[in-house]
Amino acid sequence: MFAIDSYYLINHIEHEYKYPGRYGARGEKRKKKKKATPEQVAKQNQYNREVRIRRLLRNNFYPGDYWVTLKYKSGARKCMEEFIKDMGKFLRVMRREYKTRGEPLKFIYRLEIGKRGGLHAHIVINRLPGDAYTDLIIRDAWQKVTPDGSVDYTTIREQGGGKELAAYIVKQAGEEIAGQMRMFSQEDQKKLIRISSSRNLDRVEPVRKIYRHWTMKKILENGPKPTQGYYIDKESIRTGVNRFTGFSYYKYTEVRIKPIDCRRKADPGGRHG
Repeated sequence: MFAIDSYYLINHIEHEYKYPGRYGARGEKRKKKKKATPEQVAKQNQYNREVRIRRLLRNNFYPGDYWVTLKYKSGARKCMEEFIKDMGKFLRVMRREYKTRGEPLKFIYRLEIGKRGGLHAHIVINRLPGDAYTDLIIRDAWQKVTPDGSVDYTTIREQGGGKELAAYIVKQAGEEIAGQMRMFSQEDQKKLIRISSSRNLDRVEPVRKIYRHWTMKKILENGPKPTQGYYIDKESIRTGVNRFTGFSYYKYTEVRIKPIDCRRKADPGGRHG
């Protein structure tokens, strides 16, 4: 017997097969678990964070939604407390603007420090449906907080999609940035790697199915078949043995052939089919 967990997202379906033994053959036992090293634990934790954020992005945001960088004027140096207060003010203005238009504000953001020590924020924001001026609302909201501040825009699609964006959001600081981070207290350093999000984001739960061993063997030999209306991202296929659990795994992602680009006004829940 083996299990498959499927995560149904806006434009993707992510599948995870877990089974004992390399081929799922009858009578084959799972491999012995190994004690993980601290480095392996850290790497696994980082991977789990990336998966969690990727699914959060794919379940709540569309390719046309915004990836925004909020900056202060060149040379400005804000302390962490001031920066966090400014982010709070910005989000309050944004919530109010969205509420007047009858829409919820959704976001995921993290703070970051530049190579020269300047603080800025990266934030994913849902685009107002049918509204060509969402970018102006974002700019005006930030400039109400810091009149000399600047805003850079791109879309999730232009940023490479949810997978690439999730990897960027959870990335660890490089050596150059790590040197700048040492200027902050340990408590402030934690805030620089913390990922914050709005409470109204939908957390996806997997749909689990149980299959018999011969089905798994057939999939491993012939490959999976795509769901109607989707294609399988060949680069997403991963197989191996989880050293922590001893179980073998087979993972892959299906991509909607005709992606849903943005939320329609008539879809009040913002959900997908």
